[in-house]
Order: sequence, then C-alpha cells, then structure tokens
Amino acid sequence: MDRRDYTKIRVGLGYDVHPFEEGRELFLGGIKIPFDKGLKGHSDGDVLIHAIADALLGASALPDIGYFFPVDDKSIEGIPSTIILEKVRDLLKEKGVNIINIDCTIIAEEPKIMPFRDKIIKNLSSILRIPEDCLSVKATTNEKLGFIGKKEGIAVFAVALVSY
Repeated sequence: MDRRDYTKIRVGLGYDVHPFEEGRELFLGGIKIPFDKGLKGHSDGDVLIHAIADALLGASALPDIGYFFPVDDKSIEGIPSTIILEKVRDLLKEKGVNIINIDCTIIAEEPKIMPFRDKIIKNLSSILRIPEDCLSVKATTNEKLGFIGKKEGIAVFAVALVSY
C-alpha cells in the first residue's frame, strides 16, 4: 500500500532540563512564576516551552530548537521562549501541520506548579492558537532523588500529536 493512503498522524517527544540560577526570573509556559531563582539558559530558560517546542518539531520531522535558535548566537541571548514557540507554530503552519494535542509533565520539588496551571495553559493555548482542552500540563516531584530532588533544577517531558 502506498504511504499516501495513510492518514498522516505523527507523535513527537520533547525533553528539557535546566538548573536553577540566582538572580534570574522563573518562567514556565511563558508565565512568570514567583520564586527566588530562575532557570539558567541561553534564553529565559523556560523548560516547559522548550520541551513543547521540541515535541512539536519532532512530530513534524523538523530539526530541534537548537537548530533554529543556536546557543552560540549572541543576538538571541536572553530571548523570551514565547518567541521560540511562536516560531515553531509558524514553521508548523508553513508545513501544513495541525496540532491535535500536547501533554506535558513538569518535574520539580519546588515551586508548586498547580496554582499556575490554568494560567500556563491559557497562555500556551493563545500562543499556539489551539483550544485549551488540547493542552495538558501536570506536575510531579522527583521524590527528593537526584539533582531535581535536591531542588537544583526543573525538567519537563512533553508529547505532541499532530496531523497533516
């Protein structure tokens, strides 16, 4: 059977991790989270957006965010990750890719994420131009194990389902 006979539905997995850094603001899903540290990174360190971006790019058979936003490019140092996600959204649109849903898990001992969950989903929905019920954002701890358990950083897994 010819490949064109299949409905094109693809899945992508994204992962990102950043250590905490004093003197920075914390952003998750483009939302400023009140906390005494931010995340170290070439951009604003928004691990949630980075994982989502890579999941969407992977599902669309495009290179990862480092290809489009290289860490050695000084002109984009400190860039808001929302700009990265807007670029990914536009790349998908150019390729005719539709986002079906995105599921994310934030892994952090602190801060508590759930008080900000609805605001994060609303913001991501607006940036990606998809309904809020197509986004799932969950949080868990690492049960005090590893660098996350020692409160040294945050990691995120994201899965994206797309069609075209």
